[in-house]
Amino acid sequence: MTIDLRSDTVTRPTEAMRQAMLAAAVGDDVYGEDPTVNALQERLANDLGFAAALFLPSGTQSNLCALLAHCERGDEYLVGMEAHTYKYEGGGAAVLGSIQPHPIVQNELGCLPIESLQRALKPIDPHFARTRLVCLENTWQGRVLPTDYLEQARAFCDQHGLALHLDGARLFNAAVAQVTDGTDAMSAARAICGHFDSVSVCFSKGLGAPVGSVLLGDAALIERARRWRKVCGGGMRQAGLLAAACLHALDQHVAKLAEDHDRAAQLAAALQGTAAFSAVTQHTNMVFVQIDPRHLLAFRQHCERGGLTVSVGSPLIRLVLHRDVDDSALGMAIHVLRDFQP
Repeated sequence: MTIDLRSDTVTRPTEAMRQAMLAAAVGDDVYGEDPTVNALQERLANDLGFAAALFLPSGTQSNLCALLAHCERGDEYLVGMEAHTYKYEGGGAAVLGSIQPHPIVQNELGCLPIESLQRALKPIDPHFARTRLVCLENTWQGRVLPTDYLEQARAFCDQHGLALHLDGARLFNAAVAQVTDGTDAMSAARAICGHFDSVSVCFSKGLGAPVGSVLLGDAALIERARRWRKVCGGGMRQAGLLAAACLHALDQHVAKLAEDHDRAAQLAAALQGTAAFSAVTQHTNMVFVQIDPRHLLAFRQHCERGGLTVSVGSPLIRLVLHRDVDDSALGMAIHVLRDFQP
């Protein structure tokens, strides 16, 4: 048995999800005729408070189409220096859209400080790229952006005529973490989305679908994004097979994200005080451990021998809990990690 803690992208579709895919009604989505894709788009737009939605193959393409729809050549977007849309998506906005990113150092919560955004704004002058968009990420490294910060970011964008986009790859992790008595995850997600002009939601991470993200926005923005989806090669035909998995995830998997958060907390608690790790932190479904760089190779080999798959590149190692790690697998992972002797 191998336990994979590299990412929640390694989740596999359940048998029930596979059956939902098998039974899906399909059509040609490029013509707008796939009934299951249309149902997913309409449902998510209604649930999260947007006028329109667009199904895309990946979160990277969803974010890219959002940037291309918001900005023109020579425009710029303000983005976190450690944000996925800046650092981990191949520079697509610059390469394909001639859109300049202006990276800003995030604070410990993943926020772009308002004073930093203010300094990054460009005057209307031919010397400068035109600032058009602010892009946030929630969750960021498992951290949930605070509600009061979202309000400040929205006010800043309104003041300066900027659009606000959310890379919500783990939007529902953020929502589940903010559920209180009298609220549910979808209501919490809708509240988060209410601050943004566009939101990208990924289904192939903790929600367990094999493929797919949905971009949400107003009708005009989604129509522009639809054209860019085609340009980027993302127009799919009988995509209802994939959309059915996402609909199943909405029905069955959202609330269960809380179990991943609970297991992450258990893992962090079990590793606290372990000699091998100088620091242990946990946010939603992610645990971060700090290890002496001299021991990285030995740690990787130890994990491999114990049947544990972990991304070991830097001294700060991320361990991600997901629906394919049950209580038994968690116990095994704890045993292997605690057993490491540098």
